[in-house]
Amino acid sequence: MPDELGESVIERRDVAQGKVIRFEQLKVRLPDGAESTRDVVRHPGGCVIVPIGEDGSLYLVRQYRVAIGAVTLEFPAGKLEPGEPPEACARRELLEETGFSAGSMRRVLSVCSTPGFCDEIIHVFIAEQLAAGAPSPDEGEFVKLERMRLDALMGMVRSGGIMDAKTVIGILLADGELAGRRG
Repeated sequence: MPDELGESVIERRDVAQGKVIRFEQLKVRLPDGAESTRDVVRHPGGCVIVPIGEDGSLYLVRQYRVAIGAVTLEFPAGKLEPGEPPEACARRELLEETGFSAGSMRRVLSVCSTPGFCDEIIHVFIAEQLAAGAPSPDEGEFVKLERMRLDALMGMVRSGGIMDAKTVIGILLADGELAGRRG
């Protein structure tokens, strides 16, 4: 980032601590010398997994998201535990939410989910060579596994049926991955 755009933190105040996130309010000095306030959510980061079956089908989970008051269709995902490497998180979450273990797990990229107010980084993995097993969701987590074709998912993205950012990114990555295999 160019220095002329940088902001320096003058003061930091913890506002609230939740089970997963921490909310801070920062007083910052702007590039022109003025001061301003920034609200920041601190998050441990997480992983999203794009499971691709042998036939090119993709596996997602349906779950209720209270923040938006709706059932969503998402790729399996979860937060990093303290000190947990991203690939270990991805393998754990894939198994917990879908029952699948992956013979191949490849990190494709990492993204900032909402850098305007949150420091969360999501690591995106493609999982292949899937072996079925029994899901074991976390206590209080209710998910339903769905197997879908890429073209149906692309249609849902275009129509607004899938709005979850990490899932949209995963669908676009799967489209590129599978298109490369088709030639």
